[in-house]
Amino acid sequence: MINLNEIHSLSDFQRNARAYVEHLKATGRPQVLTVHGQAELVVQHADAYQRLLDLAANAAAIVGIQRGLQGMYDGTGEDAEDAFASLQRELGIAEQA
Repeated sequence: MINLNEIHSLSDFQRNARAYVEHLKATGRPQVLTVHGQAELVVQHADAYQRLLDLAANAAAIVGIQRGLQGMYDGTGEDAEDAFASLQRELGIAEQA
């Protein structure tokens, strides 16, 4: 949730960009910028954004694992040998002898 103290006008951000960038870096929290009183943009420090992307990728991996486990429990999963063979074909990896 966005903190109400983290909502500022775009014009104020432009006038005080250096201070805002320092604040974004120090807190890691995004800020909402408004235009004519309406939320228009969200700005965030690059490191905080990368952490967010990493969390999203990890969450997607966990969902995939959960689906695989559910398939195994339901008996609808794919045999491991077939799955690896399929991946080898898709990725163009030669079969190991």
